Amino acid sequence: QVQLVESGGGLVQAGGSLRLSCAASGSMFEFNVMGWYRQRPGKQRELVATITSSGSTYIADSVKGRFTISRDNAKNTVYLQMNSLKPEDTAVYYCLKNPGSVWGQGTQVTVSS
Repeated sequence: QVQLVESGGGLVQAGGSLRLSCAASGSMFEFNVMGWYRQRPGKQRELVATITSSGSTYIADSVKGRFTISRDNAKNTVYLQMNSLKPEDTAVYYCLKNPGSVWGQGTQVTVSS
């Protein structure tokens, strides 16, 4: 059974950077579409970014120009580089693998003003 483990969250000041990692167990990682979602306090979970098996990416408008998604298939890992962080980026960030809709446990990102 595939498992996803996120890491890299924490507390950072506005304007700072963090890099989130999502490590996947199992094989065939390179064929999966991977995504990052976030759930801000009092809000529904929202899509942040996705990356396909061929490396095509999608970045939500709310974070475009500040966040990038990448993957290292040799390490079964997908990353979310977050720059110029704002207090409104405070959320629990989740990793998602498709097919299969496998979610990670989430990692907390808190941006102080």
